[in-house]
Amino acid sequence: MFDHAFALPAAFFAVAIFGVLLTGMSKAGFGGAAGSLSVPLMALTVPAPFAAAVMLPILLSMDVIGLFVFRGKADWANLRIVLPGAAIGIVLGWLTFGHVDPRWIKALIGLEAVLFAVDRFRAARKIAVPSAPTFWPGLFWGAMSGFTSFVSHAGGPPIMQYLMPQNMDKIRLVGTTVIFFSAVNFSKLLPYGQLGLLDLSNLGVSLLLLPVVPVGYFVGYRLMHALDQRQFNLFTAWMLLLTGLKLLWDGLL
Repeated sequence: MFDHAFALPAAFFAVAIFGVLLTGMSKAGFGGAAGSLSVPLMALTVPAPFAAAVMLPILLSMDVIGLFVFRGKADWANLRIVLPGAAIGIVLGWLTFGHVDPRWIKALIGLEAVLFAVDRFRAARKIAVPSAPTFWPGLFWGAMSGFTSFVSHAGGPPIMQYLMPQNMDKIRLVGTTVIFFSAVNFSKLLPYGQLGLLDLSNLGVSLLLLPVVPVGYFVGYRLMHALDQRQFNLFTAWMLLLTGLKLLWDGLL
């Protein structure tokens, strides 16, 4: 099982460990704002499909940890809106797979993430006022997140564009994204299997990286608690900006 891992260059493991740490920190502390960076980072040293296959078991393990750590802390008023939207987006991604260019999807989501992050920097100078969930925007952004997660592994920015302007408590925001992405990632298994996208031949590589998962998760969780609400919002906006720039770069080049 581990023979393939020993043939990989050392540079891959250096980048992969950093990517897994960053993803764990993002999922545990910042709602997955930069969770989509791990595959592009790994793809600097190995083919992108291999990187995606390696990350899938790792992402699912993070979801399981998150369901335990953030149990009872999600906002179900939002989830009742965005989860049906995500289901619509996943089905749409399944039906159109092979007919859409993931590069253009990445470019569009990257541009939106950059513009949204800039708007969040402006909003951070004002007093944050919590707002209630809204049905149609929630359904739209939930669908966008499900679709982009399916076709280009970039579901974080769309859902954050819906949740962050509500200025909800940071723990409730992260708890909400934990439930959301757990549902999205596990729901993708059946269509990915039908499309032949599941590759368990690289499971040995995933297992070698698995010990990094709790480290990144712990760092992100502690960092979230160390920041006050305004610092949390700014840090999340910076992570979204970096993610958006990387997606824009991948989509246009």
